Amino acid sequence: MHPHELPGLHRRGRELTQPDPEAVTVLNEGGSSPIVLICEHASNHIPARYNGLGLPPAELQRHIAWDIGAADLARRLSARLDAPLFLAGYSRLLIDCNRPPGAPSSIPPVSEATLIPGNQDLTPQEVAERQAAYFTPFAARIARFLDRRDAAGRASTVLGIHSFTPVFLGARRIWQAGVLYREATTLGAGLLAGLRADAALTVGDNEPYRIDLNEDYTVPVHGDARGLPAALIEIRQDLLGTAPDIEEWARRLAAILSRLP
Repeated sequence: MHPHELPGLHRRGRELTQPDPEAVTVLNEGGSSPIVLICEHASNHIPARYNGLGLPPAELQRHIAWDIGAADLARRLSARLDAPLFLAGYSRLLIDCNRPPGAPSSIPPVSEATLIPGNQDLTPQEVAERQAAYFTPFAARIARFLDRRDAAGRASTVLGIHSFTPVFLGARRIWQAGVLYREATTLGAGLLAGLRADAALTVGDNEPYRIDLNEDYTVPVHGDARGLPAALIEIRQDLLGTAPDIEEWARRLAAILSRLP
């Protein structure tokens, strides 16, 4: 070992890079809460063999690669609620864990207005390899967990934790937070009411996005298809910029979720 090389690190040129993570990290799997937290866009990690998908490193710090602040918020919320949490280990640019395999945005050739060179003209084998390595282990681990909870007679409410950009393709977004849902209208209404109790917040009802059966996975598959209440919570990224900001949002959301029936 080189005297300055640390165990568990790989050398790439002059850089030292962390070893690739697991496709899914599970925290607090035995938590007592009925809330099951999922963070599909927790990581911007891309294995070295993909050469950053041809993007400069600065591009991988943008929203196109991950939901900035979402993983830290999900961790704090998990701790406050005593809730299980599933975190994806890889960037959504490799394959998006909240998109059905085969959807146009599953492995996006363009994200927002940015061309992704490493996602151009992929062969069916390359697509299948990414799905097997990064998407399937994440989705299957959640499915097995929900199966076990159901078999044990435990209630589950599926909640995805996301963040969104203040400006999208030049358009400023007016919301500080949004609640996305499809069939779980009672859950959606409860989350909206809880957030809107703070008059300082402008909260989107199925904004800034909408659940689409052809473009979403967590809510339609892990939630609606199982008959479980399911929603995504979106927080604007500029409101998750510091540890105190994240702690405050975790406190707010935990209080709302704890009051839901």
